[in-house]
Amino acid sequence: MARIPDAEVERLKEQVSLVSLAEAAGVTLRKTGADLTGCCPFHEDGTPSLVISPAKNLWHCLGACQAGGSVIDWVMRAEGVSFRHAVELLRDGMPAICPAGRAPGRSTVRKLASPLERDVADDELLGQVADYYHRVLRESPDALGYLVRRKIGHPEAVETFRLGYADRSLGLRLPDKRRKDGAEIRGRLTGLGIFRASGHEHFAGSLIVPVLDENGHVAEVYGRKIRDDLRAGTPAHLYLPGPHRGVWNLAALAACDEIIVCESLIDALTFWCAGFRHVTASYGAGGFTAGHQQALGEHGIRRVLIAYDRDDAGDKASAELSASLMADGIECFRITFPAGQDANDVAVAARNPADELGRLIRSAAWMGTGPGPARRRNAPLPPPAVAPEPEPAPGPAADSVPAVPAPEPSAPASAPSAAPAGPVDVAAVSPAPVVGEPVPEVTGREVVLAFGERRWRVRGLERASSFDVLRVNVMCSAPEADGPRFHVDTLDLYSARARAVFIAAAAAELGLDGDVVKRDLGRVLLACERLADEAVTAAQAPQDEPEPMSDADRQAALNLLRDPDLAGRIVSDFAKAGMAGEAVNCLTGYLAGVSRKLPRPLAVIVQSTSAAGKSALMDAVLAFVPAEDRVRFSAMTGQSLFYMGESDLAHKVLAVAEEEGAERAAYALKLLSSDGELSIASTGKDTLSGRLVTHTYTVTGPAAIFLTTTAIDVDEELLNRCLVLTVDEGREQTRAIHGRQRAAQTLDGLLAGIERDQVLALHQNAQRLIEPLPVVNPHAGSLRFADTAVRTRRDHVKYLTLIAAVTLLHQHQRQVKTVTRGGSVIRYVETARADIELADRLAAEVLSRSLDELPPGTRRLLEAVHGYVARRCEAERVDADLVRFTRRQLREALPFGDTQLKVHLARLADYELVIAHRAESGGFCYQLAWQPSADGSGDAVTTTGRSGSQGLRSALGRGLAGGWSAPGRPTSGDGERPGQQPSQCRWRQRSPGKH
Repeated sequence: MARIPDAEVERLKEQVSLVSLAEAAGVTLRKTGADLTGCCPFHEDGTPSLVISPAKNLWHCLGACQAGGSVIDWVMRAEGVSFRHAVELLRDGMPAICPAGRAPGRSTVRKLASPLERDVADDELLGQVADYYHRVLRESPDALGYLVRRKIGHPEAVETFRLGYADRSLGLRLPDKRRKDGAEIRGRLTGLGIFRASGHEHFAGSLIVPVLDENGHVAEVYGRKIRDDLRAGTPAHLYLPGPHRGVWNLAALAACDEIIVCESLIDALTFWCAGFRHVTASYGAGGFTAGHQQALGEHGIRRVLIAYDRDDAGDKASAELSASLMADGIECFRITFPAGQDANDVAVAARNPADELGRLIRSAAWMGTGPGPARRRNAPLPPPAVAPEPEPAPGPAADSVPAVPAPEPSAPASAPSAAPAGPVDVAAVSPAPVVGEPVPEVTGREVVLAFGERRWRVRGLERASSFDVLRVNVMCSAPEADGPRFHVDTLDLYSARARAVFIAAAAAELGLDGDVVKRDLGRVLLACERLADEAVTAAQAPQDEPEPMSDADRQAALNLLRDPDLAGRIVSDFAKAGMAGEAVNCLTGYLAGVSRKLPRPLAVIVQSTSAAGKSALMDAVLAFVPAEDRVRFSAMTGQSLFYMGESDLAHKVLAVAEEEGAERAAYALKLLSSDGELSIASTGKDTLSGRLVTHTYTVTGPAAIFLTTTAIDVDEELLNRCLVLTVDEGREQTRAIHGRQRAAQTLDGLLAGIERDQVLALHQNAQRLIEPLPVVNPHAGSLRFADTAVRTRRDHVKYLTLIAAVTLLHQHQRQVKTVTRGGSVIRYVETARADIELADRLAAEVLSRSLDELPPGTRRLLEAVHGYVARRCEAERVDADLVRFTRRQLREALPFGDTQLKVHLARLADYELVIAHRAESGGFCYQLAWQPSADGSGDAVTTTGRSGSQGLRSALGRGLAGGWSAPGRPTSGDGERPGQQPSQCRWRQRSPGKH
């Protein structure tokens, strides 16, 4: 709904005299102090009860009606009209006349003159509506301001195309619908589509662009809402009901054999106002009608420049349109806008829309196959001229009411200061290679062009990184009798001010005419622009694009993904790739890599002592991930992640060699893991104005995060977002690693390296074939998980994500199902029980470490100390509580360094699992205060799925504690719900307290 501007309402309240309205209604006023009094005309008033305050321009009745207010309220009550109708009456300067002593009811007689005639044909009636909307636009500050903001407010365009504005006032000027003539005219307008069946104006609140036929009659009407705060679901673009008719700007088709076709009329007006008058528009991305195609053929159009939006719909429609037109022998080129933008977006953002749109036209891409046809020669654009501001038409004034001046449109600060006064010559901007121009000579890092005896050298094009800036070093030289003269400077060729300074200085230095230097520099700009565009496109292209997969490679990858024992195959292939043992860790890491294709990927941190092989484990996992899907750093600064590019981490694996190297980026990593997106506001210089502005940088995920660390104390917030993998540091594992290292030096090791490359290539191809399908778990309701600690809220998500990753990995062994919602077809894959079984086996080993209150290193020392004490008890034949030991004795007996012993023993003492005693020497000795449970059942947290092995334990000596979350808590003594089969996988809550 078109809103009356608050400023307009206040202007009427201040400038229309309330005293004049009262006197026009026949009220005799007498001065009483600062106010005026009289008989109220809205009820039988024997004694004067109406009070008017001229200073405030307000009135109030102290008698029976108790009414009051401003001039608008007076007209509403006097004429029985709505607020909007009253405003329109005051705008027209008509006095409200009500006989004294009678309060009118709702009036059915309009006081405003109707802009429409009853006895005309439908096409003429539609034209009268368009003319009325056109008059409204010229007097509407909101609509004129919208045109200026969108840079389509050229006065010539407003008049040529009869642009209008529907402010919802048309109905106020028509006879009331309760009257015969009112019902008739409204019925005809409803049939034409101007009114809806509800009685509301169809285009209310919209900019109006009529489409005229060859006879000048309105064939179609386009409406664009000018407000951005519309109710959700309100369409911003409107047309008349029924099929689209007519072609906008038919005169352009008759004027030349080349035409620009835009997706919308707003874009077409943008080109027109910038000086490119050879333009028309379709009715949306799929709105190029048979009428358009017929008009192109009738007017002999030979070339079409398609200027559709740069989005999926625009790209698809451009391809379809070019195929259709080229089948009729019409050459087609695509004007390529920045991603996600259209012509109007480009013009609004540009300082000089004509220059920017002209550059895009000149660089339009040929849409046919093979080399493009030979075309016209480029030429510079005509100079812009300042456009006069549109003058609003004055409104009628009344004799008895002071004239109300028409509002003056106030252009926003961002209004353009100039616009082309006339059309740009089509040949000047046609996307054509220059015929007869010197070919740029590219040598190393410089480009050389010669125009007669004048030689131009340009350096720095290889550093071009943006389509908006072309900053280069330019030298112009010319021979003279006393030796060559030259001028050299560094400038942005896209800056008109910088070019003007260079032209003036070069002309003075070389003794040349300024127009000659200007013409040369323009040709240099065009040559450099093409080369810079190639450099920017190459720089912005993905660097790790995989080579196309051959049919044989694809089939081999599919065979791998369809292997019934896919998990076992992955573990064996890790062994072929050089890993010794670590089956659970390798398979978990592989699944974490696959989870990058899920909406919430897994994060992994590998924690171990130095030289234990944590980096080797992460390197092995990353080697199975395709190169284009992994990003690895040795270290990261605190804000480095925020400047990586908007989609550089989307569905990729982000690996950091050491957690200490990412310590300053820990906050960003936590946000990326939890939210899947990062954004930061940073201050920087605007490339055009040089002023400090705020830029927003966004990095979109999600990303699977891999970290390694030797730290004993890791940031708890980061740690509880990750799966913690601990490397096997046992002696047997060390022997196996030594064996692998020695075998690598043999001939078999050399041959194994070749096989390793083949295995990695096979798995990388397999991961490329995994689609990022949604995963649906039909068994989710029967899963259970420990709920004894708050942190299990995050651990539960890890468990569910692990199941989803297993399902995604096996998608080629599952049926891909579909469901339709809201017209969209959603493809998904369902979790099988086998997927849950595998996830349970891994989770019982991996998540138990995460849920243990003791870090893995501390737990390992506790168990080692227990073994040490048990050996001493057996050797010394004493009870365990009588055994005392020092840190030195543990250092000599166990494979732990002194620093590790300090940290871990302090933590065990805090948990009261060991007791520290003051020794006679002044140091400390310790006593073990922990024993494993007698039945060896362990104390690990458990989650119960519907599969797995009941006897699966995560560690020795940890007693059962706590429950689990699920509908219907178990009440029977054995921990199961009555009547239910025992669940097979159980992780129990580790209790680090004293046993």
